[in-house]
Amino acid sequence: MQKKSLLITLMAVIVLSACNKDDEQPTPSESANFTVTIENVLPVSNYSSSGTIGFLAPGDQETIEFHAGDGDYLSFATMFVQSNDLFYGFEDRGLRLHDENGNPITGDVTAFVDLWDAGTEVNQEPGVGADQAPRQAGPNTGTTENGVVRLVSELGDGYVYPADEQVIRLSLKHDGGTLFTFTIENISAGSSLPSPLAPGGWAIHKSGIRLFTNGEASSIGLEGVAEDGNNADFISDLTAGTAYTSPYAPGVWAVHEAGVAPIFTEGLADTGAGLEALAEDGDPSALGTSLSTASKVSQYGVFNTPDGASGPGPILPGGSYSFTFKASEGDYFNLATMLVETNDLFLAFDEGGIALFNNGLALTGDITNLIELWDAGTEVNEYPGAGKYQPIRGGGNSGPAENGTVIEVNDPFYPAINELVKITIEAN
Repeated sequence: MQKKSLLITLMAVIVLSACNKDDEQPTPSESANFTVTIENVLPVSNYSSSGTIGFLAPGDQETIEFHAGDGDYLSFATMFVQSNDLFYGFEDRGLRLHDENGNPITGDVTAFVDLWDAGTEVNQEPGVGADQAPRQAGPNTGTTENGVVRLVSELGDGYVYPADEQVIRLSLKHDGGTLFTFTIENISAGSSLPSPLAPGGWAIHKSGIRLFTNGEASSIGLEGVAEDGNNADFISDLTAGTAYTSPYAPGVWAVHEAGVAPIFTEGLADTGAGLEALAEDGDPSALGTSLSTASKVSQYGVFNTPDGASGPGPILPGGSYSFTFKASEGDYFNLATMLVETNDLFLAFDEGGIALFNNGLALTGDITNLIELWDAGTEVNEYPGAGKYQPIRGGGNSGPAENGTVIEVNDPFYPAINELVKITIEAN
């Protein structure tokens, strides 16, 4: 998949944009010093997935499907309607979806649910209060409490509430791989106080992320859910905080002659020169060693220390790698770095790399549109950001072998290239 015509067009644009205020053209040169910067432009996100919970009358149920990996938590909130500002949810840290041995949590998980007070509106007798959702004249009409989120069992407000297991039933089913089904049932018809469960929301997240915090003030979004069953702001907040995110691992770069493919060949299996370790584990050392003896490779290197860091490591969202080299007319350039929250995906230019000069003019500027996301074909893919064989969950180079070939990724799950990474090259 060659992009020579695109590259020529790009270079023309770059050359024009590089003119100084006096419209002076760059002077052709036989060599130049290049600085390449790889920036992780993926967002910092709190949730890997999220969504709504609908209105559930007594007898209703709702099922929700999601993907989650070891270390992920499930949190949710839904209003107990016969109240001023009470809601059901797991403990504030959420429900961990795998046990200490990495086995999925399944079955009835109602025992982990609690009835919470949002601390936003003064409580009235449940099922009777004039400012409770079924009877109130309008939303947010009760007396403001200015309190904090607390367990109803610790309130001591003098009111009697039905037991949690008489109102709501929750279950988890593991559907294989990273897929779960979460079922919420309103079973309050036979309880001491039948009540709808009003619209709310759910999210999958890592440890330390919370939809609410015990002992702290409620968010505006949670207040809407807990007082009025209005989940608009709550869902808006969840949606804004939900995205695919990933580090990039240390990688390699090479300067080489035209017509060679020192890192990979599209459509062919990995040659065993180190691409598998880079693409599955984020370990560039073997591929770097192979490049040191590769034919027609004049320069090579490993980039492994983020800009501003004191030692090697991945680049998180907002971070970058930079490296420099000197090259001459006729030289080509390529690089490879793993997209960590995958099984064996990596970023690189086409197999033959990109030309560093065009008629003596050195390539300079933003070259993100020339990079591609590739699948090394060495390990079977799992759901991005959740798979047990992906490095962050300790499974690098341990998943089922794919025995495939290197191909360009064509999966609508992943953001566009310019939303994944930014790559610039500066020549002087």
